[in-house]
Amino acid sequence: MQRILVIQTAFIGDVVLATGLLEKLHQYYPDAALDILVRKGNESLFDGHPFLHEVLIWNKKSDKYRHLFQLLKSIRQNRYDAVINIQRYFATGFLTAFSGASRKIGFDKNPFRFFFTDIVPHHFSVQADAHHEIQRNHALIRSLTDANAAKPVLYPTAEAFEKVKIYQQRSYICIAPASVWFTKQYPADQWVDLIRQLPDDYTIYLLGAPGDKNLCDQIRLQSGDKATDLSGYLSFLESAALMKNAVMNYVNDSAPMHFASAMNAPVTAVYCSTIPGFGYGPLSDNSHVIQTIEPLSCRPCGLHGHQTCPEKHFKCARTIQTEQLVNSLSS
Repeated sequence: MQRILVIQTAFIGDVVLATGLLEKLHQYYPDAALDILVRKGNESLFDGHPFLHEVLIWNKKSDKYRHLFQLLKSIRQNRYDAVINIQRYFATGFLTAFSGASRKIGFDKNPFRFFFTDIVPHHFSVQADAHHEIQRNHALIRSLTDANAAKPVLYPTAEAFEKVKIYQQRSYICIAPASVWFTKQYPADQWVDLIRQLPDDYTIYLLGAPGDKNLCDQIRLQSGDKATDLSGYLSFLESAALMKNAVMNYVNDSAPMHFASAMNAPVTAVYCSTIPGFGYGPLSDNSHVIQTIEPLSCRPCGLHGHQTCPEKHFKCARTIQTEQLVNSLSS
């Protein structure tokens, strides 16, 4: 096996989980050139990656299909021995099908599956014993490696660790309060209540993207400046580097949870409209899942969440008690 391409052009959390495949493939084929294809904006996750050969980028927001055909040309020129497609959609199925690779591996739900050499069943369930996403992904490379899924791993650069040293002078807690979806986001006033109840001997940092600045500012101000807002200031890898040595990282069911998993950092994940049974739960050794203890017939209301609560009451978040989150510090 000389050259292998892994395709995952979904959102950033999905890309982080896909790094488990890179870990396992590198373990079995240490001399192979491993490449990954991601959507534009997620490529910085792999800055300075120690064994990744090349990061291919698909710009899905500008001339999407022109760039798709340019990618196909590059993929064919690279003469991959194997292309492993984690996604189940048309565009990446097209790239896989016509990649020219000796092994074209993808899920049975992909519309181009009939062109694949290896068609793998995609098992999705919300039962308590459901597969985690890293296990579903690993099924794609089981025939190339072994039966055990590898955990995701991120590799912040030495510069990233150096940049966050200034914030590590005393014990600290990180909070990533935002989510793309409203119903996956713990409400701002409840984050404020958590911050007010956290012990004063911890420094508290708010993490997020530039687009999360208004939310983080609101939380900071309403908590009486008890938290320091770092949203928009740290890169993906710098945020991961800071999370690594936190006493606790409080997150939603969103990308920062997967950052914590990839750094094996302590994490408390708050689930509002979604549930861990979907298979995207935290993987750190020190992990805590927080969710309502009330039996709600409307929960879960969807795999990805919604922009508003379909029932208009948002009880899946509003019935979570701050004490539940605080208790994870000592458990």
